[in-house]
Amino acid sequence: MQFDVVALFPEIVEASASHGVVARARRDGLITLRLHDLRSFGEGPHRRVDDYPFGGGPGMVMKPEPIFAAVEDVRRRFPCERERTVLLGPQGKVLDHAGALRLSRYDRLTLICGRYEGVDERVKESLVDEELSIGDYVLSGGEPAAAVLVDVIARLVPGVVGNAESVLADSFALGVLSAPQYTRPAEFRGMTVPDVLTSGDHAQVDEWRRRMALRNTDRRRPDLVEMERESGAGGGPLPGRGPSGGAGEG
Repeated sequence: MQFDVVALFPEIVEASASHGVVARARRDGLITLRLHDLRSFGEGPHRRVDDYPFGGGPGMVMKPEPIFAAVEDVRRRFPCERERTVLLGPQGKVLDHAGALRLSRYDRLTLICGRYEGVDERVKESLVDEELSIGDYVLSGGEPAAAVLVDVIARLVPGVVGNAESVLADSFALGVLSAPQYTRPAEFRGMTVPDVLTSGDHAQVDEWRRRMALRNTDRRRPDLVEMERESGAGGGPLPGRGPSGGAGEG
C-alpha cells in the first residue's frame, strides 16, 4: 500500500507516522509513505500557493497550479494503475469504516491536504476522485486528517496488525461498537470482572460480548443501531431499552 501526501506542512503527517503500528509497517515494507511539500511547487520567488478569492471574501484560497503540478509529478514519478486521489477537506463525505475498507483496496492513495479557506474548485472538479472529512468540524489544515486516514487504512493492510482478529473485532468493523474489555486484576477497588469472562465457556463469552456490543451501541451511537435493525445483522434481536433510556441487559 502506497501513500503520497501533498501538504504545506508534511512534517505533521511524518510525526504521526513515525510511531506505533504505522512506523512498524513502514519499516517492514508493508506500506510506503511519501511526503511532498506543496510549497516546492509554488509560483514565483516566494513559492506562492494561495491567492485572494474572486468575488471577495475573507481569507485566502489555495491556487490550482501548485496542486495540479504536485499530483501530476507524483503520477509521473510513481506510476500506479489502481490509485485514488483524495482531497482532505471539511466539505467531504465523513470517513467511516466502510469507506476505509473501500480505500484500502487501492494500491496507492494520493492525499491532498487543504488549508486556508479551501482549494480552488477546479481541483475538486478535474483532479481529485473524492473529498473526505474526518468529522463535522474544521481543522486548521488537512494534514491531521491525512495522518488519521493513513493510520486507519494502514491497519487494514494484511500483516500490519499482528493479530488480524483484533482488526475484525474493532468498533465499527461489524457495524457496532465493541463490547467492554477487562484485564487483570479480576477485582479493583471493589469493581469485579463479569463472571462470564472468567468462566471458560467460550460460547457464553461470545454471546455476552455480542449483547454488550449491541448495548454499548444502543446507548452511545443509536444511529448505528438503526442501521443494524434495518440490515437485520448482528446475529439476533437487539436488547430491549430499559426505563432509563439505556439498553437492557437481557
